[in-house]
Amino acid sequence: MFPIRQVGRIARQSLSSPARFASSAGAASSADKYKILVVGGGSGGLSVANQIYDRFKAAGKPLNAGDVAIIDPSEVHHYQPGWTLAGAGLRRKSEFVRPLPSLVPKHITLISDRVTEFSPASSSLTTTSGRSISYDSLVVAAGIKINWDGIRGLPQALMSSTSGVSSIYSYETCDKVWSDIDALRSGNAIFTQPAGVIKCAGAPQKIMWMAWDRYRRTNRGSNIKVDFYTGMPTMFSVKKYSDALEELRVSRGVGGFFGHNLTSIDAGNHKATFKQGDATVSIDYTVLHVTPPMGPPDFIKNSPIADAAGWVSVDPATLRHTNPEFSNIWSLGDCSSLPTSKTATAVIAQAPVLSENLFSVVDSGKLPAVYDGYTSCPLLTGYGELMMAEFRYGLEPKETFAPRIDQSKSNRFFYHLKKDFFPWVYFNYMVQGRWYGPKGIWRPTYDA
Repeated sequence: MFPIRQVGRIARQSLSSPARFASSAGAASSADKYKILVVGGGSGGLSVANQIYDRFKAAGKPLNAGDVAIIDPSEVHHYQPGWTLAGAGLRRKSEFVRPLPSLVPKHITLISDRVTEFSPASSSLTTTSGRSISYDSLVVAAGIKINWDGIRGLPQALMSSTSGVSSIYSYETCDKVWSDIDALRSGNAIFTQPAGVIKCAGAPQKIMWMAWDRYRRTNRGSNIKVDFYTGMPTMFSVKKYSDALEELRVSRGVGGFFGHNLTSIDAGNHKATFKQGDATVSIDYTVLHVTPPMGPPDFIKNSPIADAAGWVSVDPATLRHTNPEFSNIWSLGDCSSLPTSKTATAVIAQAPVLSENLFSVVDSGKLPAVYDGYTSCPLLTGYGELMMAEFRYGLEPKETFAPRIDQSKSNRFFYHLKKDFFPWVYFNYMVQGRWYGPKGIWRPTYDA
């Protein structure tokens, strides 16, 4: 059994022991101020902390060991895109977890504590332990909050072995997804997606397509009805890929119910209730995969650095805070206000922009780098096939392999990138700050 109220923050769980402050080498640190302080040890925090340090070094202006710090209460770090692979029975979830200290180099300090309050006017923040830590520059990369309690009955259903309810959005439950999917012999398999912002907006249907293909390959397809209930108006936000996915949905006989938001689950009677406009719709399910609603972390939402929606308010091109009085604050990834999809590939494109601009502001006061909103969603559509959606601001495709490959069509090459190559790159290059997405190991260059 797991603390379901905290599952959405699995990569940032507080330590059971009293908060400690230590470098990755385990040495105690009494520093109260850092030149660069990064909030969050997820994909964004690790990538950008390393890239900032490396950028100063490359310019011949190296920072001292301990000048850069990451603050995060987690003991472990998760490659979260791997949870879909575990949910589809392709990989073991244990392959995608590492001790967080093992990913932090010795020259970067790891502070094991949780931020409770930002004080941008004094360039400082407060932690759970009551410590006040100040900074010259602050980078906020604290991820997104999963609101498991936003659907009545969901926490209890996830903890039940007989509910048929699962979710790929936590380490604890992603293997239950595969168990439930593979055990089904007949009935209704329902997959949900809420309206609004979620991380990896394609993931809810990735697992649906994998389940559909599993049933087809094991001759169960005629006995199982697969339906997609989504709060969104279409299959995907980018028209090119949405049209292709809608064609796929129709050809495969998958039901599409748009504008439907899951509000409650009656696990005992296997009923799911949806809100559609002003109407309420109750559906019988046998297996139910749930994507819970999400939003900004509370400690950011209730802080002076947040915008009206609760995200860290940053310029969409420079990733610098929009308030001139907070010009030493930066943000990237899921917790930021950047109007693009919240994915690891977005972080890969954002990190070099942020690190270049932060360095240049400190060095010369300039902002040479511009983020165009690039993100990617590797959409699994079955075993051995994947559609590689890549796009930028304005929901315009920005494709790496076009025109040689039509990226609205699924193929095996993209499938192996997702299943095998991306996880390897993540732990060996990305979290070390040495991977730049479509540019690979070559850091982008910017005009001064």
